[in-house]
Amino acid sequence: MKDLKIVTISCKQNKLIPNNQKFPVVIYKNCFGSKIAEIETIFNHHNWLNNWTNGVFPYHHYHSNTHEVLGVIAGEAELKIGGETGEDFHLAKGDVVILPAGTGHKRLSSSSDFKVVGAYPEGMSPNLRTEHRNKEKDREEIEGVLIPNQDPVFGHEGPLFDYWLNKGGKCKG
Repeated sequence: MKDLKIVTISCKQNKLIPNNQKFPVVIYKNCFGSKIAEIETIFNHHNWLNNWTNGVFPYHHYHSNTHEVLGVIAGEAELKIGGETGEDFHLAKGDVVILPAGTGHKRLSSSSDFKVVGAYPEGMSPNLRTEHRNKEKDREEIEGVLIPNQDPVFGHEGPLFDYWLNKGGKCKG
């Protein structure tokens, strides 16, 4: 992970997507290199569970009840993060994206072999929201999602905490 580069994105609430007003999206570029096959195992070791392997939906969506991590295990893609007014990001094999609860994301394009492993802190079961219909309820739910006890890649000492705890978040337990 010597070539690791960390990128953060703060997404503002917009008409259809609430995003997370407290925590930024954290992207670990070139995170896994030759250890690509270990992504799911590492997520699980750090208590990010309820794993799945697939692509990313080609429409804007978010989860108001949990954070989500996506680890790119094959190919590359362009994602829009933050809803229609968000930012486009190129992701490639070995990259990891940590999406705080409420953050919109959508696949814009991808290579034919694009695949990610997704997981949630403590194996949470995510809800799926495509529009910001009940703003007050969604906002309360998003604000109630605590910081997980471990960074999905680096465990208890991960850089995720530098970005989320410094924003006034509280860890579980």
